[in-house]
Amino acid sequence: MIPNAITSMNLLCGVLGVIAALRGHVDYAFLLMLLASVFDFMDGLAARILKAYSEIGKQLDSLSDMVNFGVLPAIMMFATANRCNCPIEFVPLLFAVFAALRLAKFNIDERQHNSFIGLPSPAAAIIAGSLCHFMSTSNICYFVPLLKAPWFMPLVAVILGVLMVCNIPMFALKLGGGDKADRKTAVKRIAFLVALVIIAAGVLLSGIGWSAIPLLGFSFYILLNIVIR
Repeated sequence: MIPNAITSMNLLCGVLGVIAALRGHVDYAFLLMLLASVFDFMDGLAARILKAYSEIGKQLDSLSDMVNFGVLPAIMMFATANRCNCPIEFVPLLFAVFAALRLAKFNIDERQHNSFIGLPSPAAAIIAGSLCHFMSTSNICYFVPLLKAPWFMPLVAVILGVLMVCNIPMFALKLGGGDKADRKTAVKRIAFLVALVIIAAGVLLSGIGWSAIPLLGFSFYILLNIVIR
């Protein structure tokens, strides 16, 4: 029951995030998404420590991921596109459809135990959420017309959606719990961690807004997987 209770807190964060986004508070919605990510990590950790695996826990985790990393980012992008007076503001809602396809594919694909095929939905969601947070809180948006263009957010939603269902191999960020990583995967993990430290230092020193850290970090994650295959 302990892992399932943690998963339920994960789901609750996603629901509260959707409410916040619909009320125009995408900054709070992103914080709730990050909190949901913490619970998403903790439920798996608790299940491994307690050896409390169950089929209902597996299904509950997948359904929670659909809300937190599918519906919530889609609503956040919809709200952001609406604020930018986008005439096709409903296009970002397709992100939820792609996320559902991604999660369904993951659940039946036996090849994705220690790595991924396509962009993981949590990574896509954090990119979308951090972009929305950045656009709502950072003053730099007023100096970058691209971020305020009405077509920008729908384009981002479609690109992230396609990346989730594509067949590009992507390394898992979690360590342990599976087979030993090969040399190429180990190099990519180290490169990602080093880049993340550099990005964090640069963002914090520049003062452009902390949400640029996950935005740039996971964007680099995508680029790294595409370039080194």
